[in-house]
Amino acid sequence: MVASAFWFARNGAPLPGPFKARSCQGAGWRRAFPKATKQDIRAFLSVFVEAFAFHDQHRLKFNPSDRILDVYRALYPHKWLADALELETLAASVEKTYGIRFAQVWHESLTLGELFSRVQSTRRIHE
Repeated sequence: MVASAFWFARNGAPLPGPFKARSCQGAGWRRAFPKATKQDIRAFLSVFVEAFAFHDQHRLKFNPSDRILDVYRALYPHKWLADALELETLAASVEKTYGIRFAQVWHESLTLGELFSRVQSTRRIHE
């Protein structure tokens, strides 16, 4: 029990199958958002992976077309499984970090790219 707690603290939750074998998706992010800095993309993805308790080193395994709910469902394929409040954590983190009301942008097909686009447009308004 202690060993597994230490492992998760050090390595984060394991990535679900479809994302595990992916190579770096950074080029896809740069193509989708050529005006965004690498730092902005990485910071956004860090918020996402932290909410899902994945290790930060895996943040670029996700691409702009990944639907947030698909990531969640890959972690919890059965409806009766108790979750760790990943979506609620993501909502709170996005609201705190970027000042975006997550409930106003949420829909079941919301992609990481759509959410990042909203983050970027909100940042431009405040600059």
